[in-house]
Formats: sequence, structure tokens, C-alpha cells
Amino acid sequence: MTITDLNKKYDKLQKTYGARELDSIYNGGCEENPDICFVFMNPTGKNIASSKDWKGIKSPWIGTKNIWDLFETLNLISPNTYKKINCLKGREWTEDFALEVYKDVKKHKFFITNLGKCTQVDARPLPDSVYKEYLSLLKKEIEIIHPKVIILFGNQVSSIVLDQKVSVSQVRKQCFIKKIGGFSYKFYSVYYPVGNGRFNIDKSIEDIKWIIDNEVRQKEIV
Repeated sequence: MTITDLNKKYDKLQKTYGARELDSIYNGGCEENPDICFVFMNPTGKNIASSKDWKGIKSPWIGTKNIWDLFETLNLISPNTYKKINCLKGREWTEDFALEVYKDVKKHKFFITNLGKCTQVDARPLPDSVYKEYLSLLKKEIEIIHPKVIILFGNQVSSIVLDQKVSVSQVRKQCFIKKIGGFSYKFYSVYYPVGNGRFNIDKSIEDIKWIIDNEVRQKEIV
């Protein structure tokens, strides 16, 4: 099974849990043993790839700006790509440019996904029950791409994926081990860095830098 084999399942769930006029947003980046798999909550209509007229890749954060600030500060995207992102308004992104951005993401060896692929028209909160409908599919994604480390954004996503009550403020830089498909993966929970969580972006950056230094770079040195 490949990552794209899961898309039909996401599309079916979109009809139940997402906005009917929008498409699912899947994932994107390095699909073969990435250094990091970043797991966000769910997409909104601000992602222009959710339009049914969009024929390019349907990956997270297309046509948005704030999250790329985080990746640029972490040196996970090239300065030239970041500059282009900042020069464009959301609706000015083209399908070719979105592909260019995600080629850059792949080059930097990370993978971006959401726990829920159900695109909403806005950032309305979703109940745990909806996210849990996607949990087995997220686990399958992880099993396919086999990342070195997985970073979960926010209390809700962390609690559902780790199957325990998680408060990010209490578990900063704490590693959780969870077995998926017979392999033990390392998970970390960090503050959600966009939207209402924008004021926590410095804490997110601090913790992710620590994770990279201790889980990614250490392995490279060894």
C-alpha cells in the first residue's frame, strides 16, 4: 500500500465529516523514512487546494503563510522558497508553485499531515469522535512512511494519538513510545503554533529545535 492509496478513504470521510463543497487535504513531503512527521489537526477552506477546481497536489497549508514562518525558523525550508511564499497572496499560489514548495519540503526530509483530513470552511472545533475516525488511517500513514520521529501539535491531537490525556505544557520535550505495525515510534507533543496558538509559536520552535538536535542530528552523528 502507498500513501496515495489512502486518498479514496479520506475522500469518503470528507463527505461525512467535512464541507461538501470542499475536497479533502491529504499530506505531503518526504514519504520514505523522513526525519520528522508533523501531525496537525485538520484543514480549512483557507487552503486553496481544497477547492474542487484545484487540480494540483492537495497537501496541507497551500496558500497560507503563518506555518511557513515556523518551518523557515527551523531551517526546514529554503530561504528562496520562503521568500516566494511571503511575496504571494493566498489565491496567487499556482499548482506549479505548490509542487515547488513540497519538493522543498521533501528535500528537507520532513512530512506534513493532519490527523483529520476533513476540510471545514473555517477553524471550527471538531469533537474527538471525528478525529478518532481518522486515527487508524494516520497510523497507516506512519507505517508506510516510517519516520524517525513524530511531532503532534496541540492537546487534542496528542491525546487522541497517544490514547491518554495530554497537556502540552506538562510534557514538553518528553518522549512517548508507541508501537504501530510492529515497530516502536517516538512521539513528542508540542504547542499548536498557528491560529489561536500563534502566541505559543516560540515555545513550539524551542521544543522542535530540541527534538531535532536530540532525535535527528544525534542519529546522524552516530
